[in-house]
Amino acid sequence: MKIHILGICGTFMGGIALLAREKGFDVSGSDTNVYPPMSTMLEQQGITIMEGYDPAHIPADVDCVVVGNVMKRGLAVVEYLLGRNLPYRSGPQWLYENLLQDRWVLAVAGTHGKTTTSGMLAWILEQAGLEPGFLIGGVPENFGCSARLGQLPFFVVEADEYDTAFFDKRSKFVHYHPRTVILNNLEYDHADIFPNLDAIKTQFHHLMRMVPGNGLAVVNGNASSLQDVLHMGCWTPVETFAHGDWQAECLSPDGSSFEVSHQGQPQGVVHWELMGRHNVDNALAAIAAARHAGVPVVEAIRALASFRNVKRRMQLQGEAGGVRVYDDFAHHPTAISTTLDGLRARVGTNRIIALLEPRSNTMRLGVHKDALAASLAAADEVWLYQPPGLDWTLDPVVQALGDRGHQVGDVDELAVQVVQGARAGDHVLVMSNGGFGGIHEKLLDRLAGKAV
Repeated sequence: MKIHILGICGTFMGGIALLAREKGFDVSGSDTNVYPPMSTMLEQQGITIMEGYDPAHIPADVDCVVVGNVMKRGLAVVEYLLGRNLPYRSGPQWLYENLLQDRWVLAVAGTHGKTTTSGMLAWILEQAGLEPGFLIGGVPENFGCSARLGQLPFFVVEADEYDTAFFDKRSKFVHYHPRTVILNNLEYDHADIFPNLDAIKTQFHHLMRMVPGNGLAVVNGNASSLQDVLHMGCWTPVETFAHGDWQAECLSPDGSSFEVSHQGQPQGVVHWELMGRHNVDNALAAIAAARHAGVPVVEAIRALASFRNVKRRMQLQGEAGGVRVYDDFAHHPTAISTTLDGLRARVGTNRIIALLEPRSNTMRLGVHKDALAASLAAADEVWLYQPPGLDWTLDPVVQALGDRGHQVGDVDELAVQVVQGARAGDHVLVMSNGGFGGIHEKLLDRLAGKAV
């Protein structure tokens, strides 16, 4: 069967391409952003990628066009496939119909921590010898890839609440029909498609309507918004974590060691390389979900000791001149705050220099601007990048930060100024859901030159 994927170089759609190829489909695709590492990874698997969205890229004998949610009405390729009545599916719908329908799906949903928790869960199942399939919105270091078919029955999927396609405005995750679902947390995000938090709660309610009675919902017991979702209707057993059934006592300030307990009974101690209370909670959720799939808690705890986080989650990019530079995907005030708190617990009184690119659609709309300064409280110095096209000025945030706050509108100049003020022992944390103009390399190159 021959499929063509529109938007193939996105993390999710690229993952679908890899899964389809592994299952034996003839796969091609097109995108406007064709560049490594995704393009290289796809081409190595024999997948043909074409630049742009020319209707001529679609094979004449295509069996199905898989449409990414970057596609919009008015694009020539969209009008082409509609006008010629070509068979098409959204990515999530195609995934369910062709790969997930006969699997035990373990879905990880929530505003924060989906990618990391999905990676943890897949690794626990892998270490238990279950060889799960997975589709994750990042690259777990343990696996070196974002998607694989795996063996029956288990499949771990990062369950995104973003909309599905131009013709299907439900959240992606309603297509996955999980038997085990993790609800990590729920806050207002994606302001470009959701008018308010209640609209997102409704989508989570739709997800819960599809979890069977013999399934399990693993729910953050500290998230009142998730309790609201459960009160809208729940037909599935629930286990809570962070507060309730599954809890952890941190044995180290940075969360690198913690004891797991279930319903008040100690289960064992995790020693791992991750940091932050948020990752401790992620681990509890993964342990609970794996237990539902038959993995004993003691085995899950043992597996987490060798877990390596997903790329771009507090990833050390390098060290030069005694200064460490980290990369993190944080782009929501809560994620910014928890990431900084975790680093603060790890480095103690050493200086933290935070660099932030407000790049997400929600950030660009200014929805979280009033919470931004407070989320950066744990940093000693804060450098804010004002990107082109931002719908609001960062001036009020800089003013709220006082002497700690700085604002620059050029990435190269930003690197120069940060390096001028940095000194040995500092930790530079770069936060963005994009590439931030290659700021990490610019910083490390200049720091290395400064050291000389």
